[in-house]
Amino acid sequence: MIQIFGTNKSFDCKTAQRFFKERRIPFQFVDLKEKEMSAGEFDSVVMAMARTEGGRDAAIDAMIDKKAKDYASIAYLDDSEKEEKLFENQAKLLKQPVCRNGKNEATVGICQKIWESWK
Repeated sequence: MIQIFGTNKSFDCKTAQRFFKERRIPFQFVDLKEKEMSAGEFDSVVMAMARTEGGRDAAIDAMIDKKAKDYASIAYLDDSEKEEKLFENQAKLLKQPVCRNGKNEATVGICQKIWESWK
């Protein structure tokens, strides 16, 4: 089952939901303002992203929404501190949508080419 993490106000989250609906691919939407990812879910997304981004620090960097109004609170932190700050402020700092296909595949942002390979 595909999970989409994001907020209801995010246009990109609505785009992701429409993408999966149109293809009749079942998904679960999780509103980060109501329920954030657990530590295990967050870690599995980071690990999946690390495989495609070339390491954990690169994955964390790719997951940060650089357009967020709270970006300054994370921009100048050490890499070791960024992951914790991102986990604590998912709804404000995470690039959306975060789409997860099982434990081994995840994307951040609009990634329709990758989603097309998910069944």
